[in-house]
Amino acid sequence: MPIRTILQLGDPGLREVAKKVNDPAAPEIRVLVEDLSDTLAYWKKTTGYGRGIAAPQIGSNLRVIFLKLPGEEAWPLVNPEITWRSAEKIIVWDACLSFLSIFMQVERHREIKVRYQDLHGEGHEIDAGEQRNLSELLQHEIDHLDGILAVDRIIDIKTMCTREEFEKRYRAGSPYAVAAAGEEARKS
Repeated sequence: MPIRTILQLGDPGLREVAKKVNDPAAPEIRVLVEDLSDTLAYWKKTTGYGRGIAAPQIGSNLRVIFLKLPGEEAWPLVNPEITWRSAEKIIVWDACLSFLSIFMQVERHREIKVRYQDLHGEGHEIDAGEQRNLSELLQHEIDHLDGILAVDRIIDIKTMCTREEFEKRYRAGSPYAVAAAGEEARKS
């Protein structure tokens, strides 16, 4: 499937609330998931960033997200919704394929529960915590479905920095540190 253009910060499509998918098993949803997969793989290969992507980022106003965590199977989630949030919160570095030159610190819930459907329409519920940084990633991608961006959740404007400064000063303590080490190994 084609690599789709990712909408960039300022595009009004990123601020729309996505519509519920009525039939997760519909062929057009499978095509959408393939497009999300190919687009995410392209960005990961060319930038080193990208663990997840939401359908609104490629101009599809549907409640679908796609995750590809290192060493894990591809994971499409249809109609995901957070059903529980822990009271305890964490501060994490965040960035987005829709504004990859900007990094910032945001506040997220330490743990969440997410209910979603797979591509067969079967329902699932998962507990997500800090393991694999899954909680913060799911919150980021589900926010996209509600027209909310990481810049809306910034804890202090003074934490905002360019990608270059993030790489130099903060990457080692972020979810991207493993990818950075792998990139260095490939370059050697």
